[in-house]
Amino acid sequence: MRRLTLLFLSFMLLLSGCMPYVRQPPEAETTRITVGFSQVGAESDWRVANTESMRESLSEENGFELLFDNARQEQENQFKAIRTFIQQDVDYIVLAPVTETGWESVLEEARTAGIPVIIVDRQIETDDDSLYTSWVGSDFRRTADEAVSWLAETLEARESEDAEVQILHLQGTPDSTAQLQRSAALEAGAASHEGWVITAQLNGDFTQAKAYEETLAYLQRNPAPDVVYCENDNMCFGVMQALDELGIAYGTGGVTLISFDAVRRALSYCKDGKIDLCAECNPLHGPRVRALIEQLERGETPEKQSYVPEQLFTADRITDELLESRVY
Repeated sequence: MRRLTLLFLSFMLLLSGCMPYVRQPPEAETTRITVGFSQVGAESDWRVANTESMRESLSEENGFELLFDNARQEQENQFKAIRTFIQQDVDYIVLAPVTETGWESVLEEARTAGIPVIIVDRQIETDDDSLYTSWVGSDFRRTADEAVSWLAETLEARESEDAEVQILHLQGTPDSTAQLQRSAALEAGAASHEGWVITAQLNGDFTQAKAYEETLAYLQRNPAPDVVYCENDNMCFGVMQALDELGIAYGTGGVTLISFDAVRRALSYCKDGKIDLCAECNPLHGPRVRALIEQLERGETPEKQSYVPEQLFTADRITDELLESRVY
């Protein structure tokens, strides 16, 4: 019996040695769409949420490879990043520009390389709009005009429309689209309302720290204004910090605060009566950018401008459910 078993095993080994080796074909590699993204920086809660939206939408799971570059609010860094993306032969470039001007040369290089460019958030100023494929972002002027109209209605309801109203203006990064459009709306409002006086325009650069320093220094030399118009939430947080330090009341019963972006923290302050108005600036551009790229991949022509939905918030419009559902 043992001999039969050994003979059987030997026979099977012989057969296995005679069987031809069949090479298994390698698994097909998934071709991902490569996107280079040059982001302004990480100067605010809004900017961080904007970056995260891009990462989530242009993920490997969605068929993308995202190459990310943080420009740290320097245009020169964005020039370098775009040229690096061109050398890496990416499929698309997404640019959140620091300022509106000075982009013609580097975008011409991208066009020569055959790489479509999608602009997000801030716009660019150029005589040749064929340098970029599409723009995604906010209607900064419309939202700012609505905020200024809200201020006029609020002052009228307080019967202070005809009285002198002193407005302190915290501006964002100079020459960025948000700064230019939000400033223009306030300046137009002041020009059309007798008694509105913009007492100072301080450069807060869209950051809490700089807004705090500028506001504190101003208030140590001047009386408190009636209104502070902040061009983003983080600057508003800096203003609140300075007002707290000096013991100046704000929000309901104090200095009127207007802020832009409407991140969760600002909405929470608004609900509590500390910020009077939050004008939304939606940072979730990722899904819209992904949709544009997928359109281009299908050979379709996307819209040149694509606006994200936004609204104004006062305390009575903010619920606990809204705060809990806010992803930024």
